[in-house]
Amino acid sequence: MKPVVLVLNVGSSSVKAAVYPADQPGDRPPAEEAVARRDDDCSGLPANEAVAATLSTLLETHAGPPPAAVGHRIVHGGPRLAEPVVVTPAVLELLEAIVPLAPLHLPQGIAGIRTAMKLLPEAVQVACFDTAFHRSCPEVATRFALPRWCHDAGIRRYGFHGLSYEAVAGRLPELVGELPRRTVIAHLGAGASVCGLLDGRSVATSMGFTPLDGLVMATRCGSLDPGVVLHLLTERGMTAEAVGRMLRGESGLAGVSGISGDMRVLLASDDPAAREAVELFCYRAVREIASLAAALGGLDAVVFTAGIGEHSPEIREAIGGGLRWLGLEIDPACNAAGGPRISRGGSRVSAWVIPTDESGVIARHARRLLATA
Repeated sequence: MKPVVLVLNVGSSSVKAAVYPADQPGDRPPAEEAVARRDDDCSGLPANEAVAATLSTLLETHAGPPPAAVGHRIVHGGPRLAEPVVVTPAVLELLEAIVPLAPLHLPQGIAGIRTAMKLLPEAVQVACFDTAFHRSCPEVATRFALPRWCHDAGIRRYGFHGLSYEAVAGRLPELVGELPRRTVIAHLGAGASVCGLLDGRSVATSMGFTPLDGLVMATRCGSLDPGVVLHLLTERGMTAEAVGRMLRGESGLAGVSGISGDMRVLLASDDPAAREAVELFCYRAVREIASLAAALGGLDAVVFTAGIGEHSPEIREAIGGGLRWLGLEIDPACNAAGGPRISRGGSRVSAWVIPTDESGVIARHARRLLATA
């Protein structure tokens, strides 16, 4: 039987796994087709137990050979891990050292690696980092205006959703016919961010030191005056833990609407607070995209991806309308049909809907590193 690679994405409350052929030709095929998938809600289970249960079920269902490689989505690579790597004891040591940079995500990813190493000892383990795609950003785009020791200590803008941006950027030339020079990709989902690409390389992005920064999200606050945090701590008597819980899980669409963090629920509601939350989401997206256009020196294309970006014509229309002054004209019929092109023929800035495929990107990196291991 043909060899396979396994892709593992361990979140705080879920484990997603998929099996891909290990001999797929080409480095960037049009689309990656998984031969088996498994998505498990593992709330309340330790990460190692959740991974073990998911892998056991998936591999029993697949009934093929054991994976030759396992590709892991790791949310943070810190200042040193700037590209996909084969996991070694030294790499694990580096990941353990940067856990404070992503304490809610890295422990789960590390547990996923260790569990896969135990259950599949012959497989090559490959770590792929959501921050790596943004290592091409110029230093001026990564700095905070803090004392220099902060930057030297790793307090800088890293950016996230990099595997999603890599996936979409890889599909763009196929659809457009050429790679647009100045592109903004809007990854709009429960977690949301935008990224400015110059000749296919990230030069600026809305998320910073953590995935809290930038756009309004389902339950995350997005950009926030740091004075608000100081006020909550000193004047309102909140603990750091309570403030963190509010910013991560009680803000965003859910906090503004008081109804839900699900965009579909809000769009279906006639409650004024729901409309206000949607309006704020779109307003902030327009502002961030416009700021990226400034960083790029202009704008040639906008791409919508992820759950909201791929499935909500209303949100795409609202954001596109806010960018009309930049030369973007949305075609209502194409937008309603879901694209892939959703801009008018004469629009100076083109607009597209391209499904993301983070697992496919990880599979390609795992396949490439397997060949050199």
